[in-house]
Amino acid sequence: MAKQELKTMLAEANASIETLPAEAAIGLVDDPGVTFVDVREVAETLKSGMAKGAINAPRGFLEFIVDPAGPMHNPVFSPDRRYVLYCGSGGRSALAGKTLTDMGFANVSHIAGGFGAWQSAGGPLAG
Repeated sequence: MAKQELKTMLAEANASIETLPAEAAIGLVDDPGVTFVDVREVAETLKSGMAKGAINAPRGFLEFIVDPAGPMHNPVFSPDRRYVLYCGSGGRSALAGKTLTDMGFANVSHIAGGFGAWQSAGGPLAG
């Protein structure tokens, strides 16, 4: 198997999913058909908070959380929903989005600039 560099992996991930500006993502906050997924580590979410209504599915555990047969499965994950992912700056969420599409999820996007862009655009926070 040929080695892939991160730069190539990110480019492929970004090409495979929709990238939303933070302002567009904010407009989806109260949409009942959209689930926001924070793929940052728990320590990051405890330090800075999360977007309103978001669930946490850390990138390192994503496959285990998404797969119905996985040991950490969260039933909020269903291939017929729309998912908007974010991380700290947009890299992990792009990779996580590609993972979801590889697992059969068709309606996946991520926020350009991640949680930092969300906060800068005035995105509402949980709690």
